[in-house]
Amino acid sequence: MTLKVIMSNKSDGSMKSSHGLNFSENNKKRTEFLQKNHINPDNVTLVRLSYDSDNYKRYLTIDDSLKGDGITIESTIKADALVVTKPNHALFLPLADCIGAVIYDPMLNILMVSHLGRHNLEQYGGTESINYLVKNHNVDPKRLTVWLSPSAGKDSYPVFKFNNQGLNEIAIKQLTKAGVLTENITVSPIDTTNDEDYYSHSQFLKGNQQDDGRFGIVAYFS
Repeated sequence: MTLKVIMSNKSDGSMKSSHGLNFSENNKKRTEFLQKNHINPDNVTLVRLSYDSDNYKRYLTIDDSLKGDGITIESTIKADALVVTKPNHALFLPLADCIGAVIYDPMLNILMVSHLGRHNLEQYGGTESINYLVKNHNVDPKRLTVWLSPSAGKDSYPVFKFNNQGLNEIAIKQLTKAGVLTENITVSPIDTTNDEDYYSHSQFLKGNQQDDGRFGIVAYFS
């Protein structure tokens, strides 16, 4: 099996869902992006975030019955991370400063896409994501590979609760604490706060970016 991770940018349009539009219109750009990369939207599940509670460690293992959820049909699940265990079941996560962590066991073929924003990391979401895989799928953390998506850099987005460390720095410490090997972690060098090809929510709030959009990452193995 081969792990594949594909990432959109501003040229693909915003991957953010907009209120007040019908479902098909909401997902138009997502669908176009997936199809352009030869991914059938019917085989994709949205990692749908929610800030309606104080729990940011909601992890769920899903099967093929949830293919298309949030992409071709209305979203029925809320989670900070999703896990799949079958090939050709892609996970889609919209982002705009936070880290999207693609975590993969190449021996057991288990894939997790975990959202690691400030809220998640303050609840040690990096460590807890790995602990979930160990407890529920018997993975060996030392065998896992992890890719961290473009995210906000330390200079523009320090996390005060962690002595102003950056998102990547915090995530790496939490992942390695759970047993992931440092050499198995790959970090995107792209800083969303100063790269004009990517959306940045923090820059939008500061008035430095007109569109409060989202780029997306999609991961699957086949």
